[in-house]
Amino acid sequence: MADDAPIEEEELAAGAFSAWLVDMGRALRGEGQSDVPCGGCTGCCTSSQFIHIGPDELDTLAHIPTALLFPTPRRPRGHVLMGYDERGHCPMLIDGQCSIYDHRPKTCRTYDCRVFPASGLALDDDPDKAQIARRARRWRFDHPAELDSVEHAAVRAAARYLQQRRGDFGEGELPGNATQLAVLAIELHELFLGSADPDPVAVRVELRRHAV
Repeated sequence: MADDAPIEEEELAAGAFSAWLVDMGRALRGEGQSDVPCGGCTGCCTSSQFIHIGPDELDTLAHIPTALLFPTPRRPRGHVLMGYDERGHCPMLIDGQCSIYDHRPKTCRTYDCRVFPASGLALDDDPDKAQIARRARRWRFDHPAELDSVEHAAVRAAARYLQQRRGDFGEGELPGNATQLAVLAIELHELFLGSADPDPVAVRVELRRHAV
């Protein structure tokens, strides 16, 4: 083997798919938070990501300097974004750790890079997200029951539909980045249980309900 040959990274256990999907759904509905076995990975904190913070997140807002926040485009007044520094790092990441972890935004509490292997979407074309992409490629879901396989197939079918049928939707109806598209596929997956081509009207209704 050549000395410069790439080293294959160890696979990571993502858990049983259906159990993960239930927990992810709760997190997206604001009924809990993602429990990601990060293992010291700070990819989501160092990948040039804008963090949305809602006006109801008073505790979070109290722990972030206002100079780091700016209004969120196309959102009602009070919704803000926190940017990143010249390295692409979250400004609240100090010495490799979140300095406001117990007060972090909902966006951070629900972020889970397992949405990429769940949906089959990838970040390989975004160099700023290279660390997240590497981590996402290592996750492996278990499918101990038939439901795990069926639901995983439905999420992936939803992601393919949203990618391939983008032209059927108006401007702004679908998200423009892979992360939001993967999350949307999870939110819409029930429409694709048993059908890879559901009624477009039903898809639009769900899109409006989730307020993309």
